[in-house]
Amino acid sequence: MLAKITAKNQLTLPKSATQAVGATEYLDVQVRDGQIILTPVRIQRGDAVRAKLAELGLGEADVLDAVRWARGSAATPMAAEPAKAYAVAKKKPAARKTTKKQ
Repeated sequence: MLAKITAKNQLTLPKSATQAVGATEYLDVQVRDGQIILTPVRIQRGDAVRAKLAELGLGEADVLDAVRWARGSAATPMAAEPAKAYAVAKKKPAARKTTKKQ
């Protein structure tokens, strides 16, 4: 199969190639020995969250503690965020402009 790369480095894959590997939104791109290798990647949102938690060094216990805190029933008391820091100043409504009808 032949595919052409556009001036903007875009590539349209032949339909037969994409059908052979199944529907996918992303492709992993690798270069080996002068060849470009495209591998379908099926991203699942749960996997992305788990990867981020692992990157941050957070475990299951940390997540459970955060959920308990967010629900307001934490088993161990945690320092609450200062409400003053997040208070939104109330704005007075703008005066309405009235026009006289003649």
